Amino acid sequence: MADDDRKRKTPNPGDPSVAVITKTKPQTKRPNMYRVLILNDDYTPMEFVTHVLERFFSKDHEAATRIMLHVHHHGIGECGIYTYEVAETKVTQVMDFARKHQHPLQCVMEKK
Repeated sequence: MADDDRKRKTPNPGDPSVAVITKTKPQTKRPNMYRVLILNDDYTPMEFVTHVLERFFSKDHEAATRIMLHVHHHGIGECGIYTYEVAETKVTQVMDFARKHQHPLQCVMEKK
């Protein structure tokens, strides 16, 4: 009788009432990255652009000056590369700060 009980309790792989649990590893991909760019204009002071780079992009004075000069000479300069949400926040912060100080500074983001 013990053998009959074991036979009944042992799952049969072909039995539809037996479920097989498999672990699937989720496929994650890296988020899209965006470049934050400052555009040159003829009215915003160079010192203000340097200050923006130091304040919102955590650049040291030398790096901020180098980026500001690149913007001045080439018309555009990259401030950093971030995920969408971070890039969008930085663009908004820079634009709000520039408007608050009455400067026409433009900051944009583009997909890398």
